[in-house]
Formats: sequence, C-alpha cells, structure tokens
Amino acid sequence: MNGQNRINVKIGATVKIVLKSDQRTGKLTEGIVGKILTNSSFHPHGIKVMLTDGQVGRVQEVL
Repeated sequence: MNGQNRINVKIGATVKIVLKSDQRTGKLTEGIVGKILTNSSFHPHGIKVMLTDGQVGRVQEVL
C-alpha cells in the first residue's frame, strides 16, 4: 500500500519512510508508526509520521 492516504497508515503499522535528510537520495527507513503527524486525509508526498524510535519522515510504503 502506498503512504499517501491517511486511512492506510495506522499506529503500530510497519512502514518504510523517507527521512528529510534522505529525500534527495530516496533512501528508505523501516520502522513502526508511533504517531501520525499529518492531519489531512491525503498528501502527495506521503503522510508524515513519527516512528517509535523518534525518527520523522513521510510514508512511502505500508508493509
């Protein structure tokens, strides 16, 4: 599933995100969603989340 729709992203889900520092390279970081930071139902670059380890990025893929 893609991470552009908020309905696909749930707290506790395993996701792949792109961190702000990795946006140019497109390197993905895998983790578990701790908090959903985007309020809108859709975002073209991915829903912004905070992982349980504190990293913040936009969801590219929901596993």
